[in-house]
Amino acid sequence: MYGAYPDLDDHVLIVSRDNPRLGFTAFIAIHNEARGPAMGGCRIVPYATVAEAVTDVLRLSKGMSYKNAIANIPYGGGKAVIIADPGRADKKAVLHEMGDFVRSLEGRYITSFDSGTTLDDVKTIGERTTFTAGTLAEAGNASQTTARGVYHCMRTAAELRFGAVGLSGLRVAIQGVGNVGGRLAHLLAADGADLIVADTDRRIADQLAEDLGATVGSVDDILASDVDIIAPCALGAILNNNSIPNIRAKAVVGGANNQLAHPEDDLRLKERGILYCPDYVANGGGIIDLHYQRSGWSPEAVEQHILTLADTFREVAARAREQDRGTGAVADDIALERLSPAS
Repeated sequence: MYGAYPDLDDHVLIVSRDNPRLGFTAFIAIHNEARGPAMGGCRIVPYATVAEAVTDVLRLSKGMSYKNAIANIPYGGGKAVIIADPGRADKKAVLHEMGDFVRSLEGRYITSFDSGTTLDDVKTIGERTTFTAGTLAEAGNASQTTARGVYHCMRTAAELRFGAVGLSGLRVAIQGVGNVGGRLAHLLAADGADLIVADTDRRIADQLAEDLGATVGSVDDILASDVDIIAPCALGAILNNNSIPNIRAKAVVGGANNQLAHPEDDLRLKERGILYCPDYVANGGGIIDLHYQRSGWSPEAVEQHILTLADTFREVAARAREQDRGTGAVADDIALERLSPAS
């Protein structure tokens, strides 16, 4: 049934659930279980077609396999998508149905929040299954941990590209200042970076700029800003053959998923001398956070583990230089090396 989808790539399980009475259609895809049960978020998106939903869940679940392997946590890659309006009035019933769906897989897939879902939504899903992550009260919001991972990787980029210790005096443009980008902005400002921020919600950008002394830019034009580093923290596929020629920054380190529109965009960045931190390296802090929420919460252990993302980025950059390849392709190689049972 799914063989016609080009994004099918050795996935070990793809399952669907329909409840016509509720108007519920959802998919769960597990890409790899070599390191352990699959973990990844649940999206609620009003996909125009079933094919769009299946394509998304296939791509995202594979991405989670790579992210979890790069992060060196004992989980495989999985994802869930629900075809629905996230603002629908009967959302609680939808989330309970999703909880039953997750429970039916008996622990092969552990879910959390993603686009269209919140921590409260995960708690509601958790009323029907124990196979959830991200709601431990003392841990707070995992978006902060994601931002910290991006921050540590950005400091590494500053060192590798500019020979800088820290970000003081460097100009950084952040595209998208929501859950992750907004928290990242605070970390960068505290480190002395000069910020340009942009968001589709201009009010959020204006308030953040006022709080941090930043400049507000245009979402459409911010990637071409005259800065040292750009941080995509909103849309995917924004590094492409149209945007890359206009990038003036010397490094790209951001929290958005799937930043490269196509694999060849990795080489386009390399050819322009732009150091790219692969997105699933930079934004791996959140999944690390979820791992510790399920296995024994320790802020100190989480922070130490997040710092290893910067070490991995350093390894990626070194191999890319030695092999004269793009950092995205090298990161994929390292992820594949780690896609073996965790010790």
